[in-house]
Amino acid sequence: MDINTDNILRLAVAFPPFLFALCFHEYAHGWTARLFGDKTAEYMGRLTFNPMAHADPFGTFLLPIVGMLTGSAIFGWAKPVPVNPRNLSHPKTQMFWIAFAGPLSNVLLGLVGAFIYILIGYFWQGSTASTMFYNMMQYFVILNAMLAVFNMIPIHPLDGGKVLARFLPDSVNDKLEEFQNYNFIILFALLFFEDFSLLMIPIQGLANLFITIAHSVIGLFV
Repeated sequence: MDINTDNILRLAVAFPPFLFALCFHEYAHGWTARLFGDKTAEYMGRLTFNPMAHADPFGTFLLPIVGMLTGSAIFGWAKPVPVNPRNLSHPKTQMFWIAFAGPLSNVLLGLVGAFIYILIGYFWQGSTASTMFYNMMQYFVILNAMLAVFNMIPIHPLDGGKVLARFLPDSVNDKLEEFQNYNFIILFALLFFEDFSLLMIPIQGLANLFITIAHSVIGLFV
């Protein structure tokens, strides 16, 4: 494991935004489920921004921290928020929105982060604190773009698989769900082999879109 000062600084700058983005993503699932009448997440203490309520020891801490310290790909996950479809009045349609709420929350965070990033560039420069916060917001934008794109890959157990299920016959979706344990092999192949470069195209494109929107809006007033 090759750890240097730059990677330790990367951990300090990137991990807090990463942790918040994961927690906000899971909170969005739980909040949307509650909106539709399922309070399972609330009863289980998951309708909170407390990171420990959502943390998976390996996916939330060990794997991303190792990635940040070694300068490799930043990847991780939180514990899925529990949802009971039997508490929903229109399960298929409402599960679509509950699943879609996660990536959509990262799009929202990416846009907010982009506005803060641009504003720092305009109004707060020249100090160590401003540089660190500027870099943190840059990571925040990219991390949220990554979470939004990755989670919309249309396979189970990702949110994209549940979004796709809205448009499939139940019999077809049931078959796809049977293979979700094997889909982890596909996901790790995408992340840790050359195919990860394919994912970076939409991730970078979405991050650039966030920045472009924020810069255009702020430019109207500055």
